Amino acid sequence: MTIQGLKKIVRSNIREYGMYIALVVIMAIFSIATKGTFISSRNIANLLNQTGYIAVLAVGMTLVIVIRHIDLSVGFLAGFLGAVAAIAIVAWELPVWLVIPMILAMGVVAGLVTAFPVAALGIPAFVASLAGWLIYRGLLLRVTSATGTIIIPNEAFNAIGNGYIPDLFPAESPFLPGMHKLTLLLGLCAALFFVVSQIRARRAKRAYALEVLPADLFALKLVFVVGVVALVTWILAGYNGLSWTLVIVLAVVAAYDYVTKQTVLGRHIYAVGGNPEAAELSGISVKRITYIVFASMGFLTALSGILFASRLQSATPTAGTLFEMDAIASAYIGGVSAAGGVGSITGSLVGALVYMSLMNGMNLLGTDISLQYVIRGAVLALAVIFDVATRRRAAKS
Repeated sequence: MTIQGLKKIVRSNIREYGMYIALVVIMAIFSIATKGTFISSRNIANLLNQTGYIAVLAVGMTLVIVIRHIDLSVGFLAGFLGAVAAIAIVAWELPVWLVIPMILAMGVVAGLVTAFPVAALGIPAFVASLAGWLIYRGLLLRVTSATGTIIIPNEAFNAIGNGYIPDLFPAESPFLPGMHKLTLLLGLCAALFFVVSQIRARRAKRAYALEVLPADLFALKLVFVVGVVALVTWILAGYNGLSWTLVIVLAVVAAYDYVTKQTVLGRHIYAVGGNPEAAELSGISVKRITYIVFASMGFLTALSGILFASRLQSATPTAGTLFEMDAIASAYIGGVSAAGGVGSITGSLVGALVYMSLMNGMNLLGTDISLQYVIRGAVLALAVIFDVATRRRAAKS
């Protein structure tokens, strides 16, 4: 392959792969700066659990931004629904199996309420969701005003944010002693699934005469991703294995990735984001898509609130503060376009990992909180600038 050909491939795929490179660079820098603490099993497990509730929000926010809207209410809505879950378990003494679907249903209703003024009345989503931000902030303070922080003593609920999947293999077996063997097995299955799916996707593209990566770069991509999966799996297996939080996040990402890439609904969502007027003329109900996307955002917000309350084992009056900004930043870092119509679910997951890795690494280094906010703002600005620059370059070419 020529140098010119390589440059062309890099330019055409920089949006898709740039964030993966950024994640590896960030992790390498912090691993060196913290003398290996960042890459330790305990910290990686903690990082992934911290990323969980933001990654779930980022998945929903990606679809909201794809259809050219925004939802600022999700932060305090997550905090409020987490508080309702705590009250239902502690004060109402409801079982966890009933509380979780109840909170998820409340999230869907809240999403539909936010969508109504947007879809039916044409009110900008920024204004409608800002109203929700204020309302849910007030409701959160209201339900926690009597007791302040609500401690959740329920072990089953708290295991969602702090527990790990059980190992089906004996821990004392001579084969890989001290390692969580089920995690290793699942990591191997994930790597094999990725390789097979990528090969099938490449063959399908070639069958339709679509552009694909050259064989050597495609092989390099497979080796790189499998290597990352193997490294993370080995690190997690050396601690407690996969956490339930990570299992939930991966399930959400897998489900939403399938919906957006393999279903008619997914194609309609991106069609609305690409050109709402043309989508309406082609028979797609923009209002219906708006309701579905915001209901999905509400559902994932409720799930995020459950994950956060479970992780803290409590509900606090400040829960959800700046969650919406973290989710928006993760989505933009993950490659979603401010112009709509562009963005991927897996990209949002990687974006959340990049964003939370920055925060985790800076905390380990003892970086002043004021400087942390400056850096987080700069990273968000760079992500948006990168999006604008790549779209302009694509338009010129």
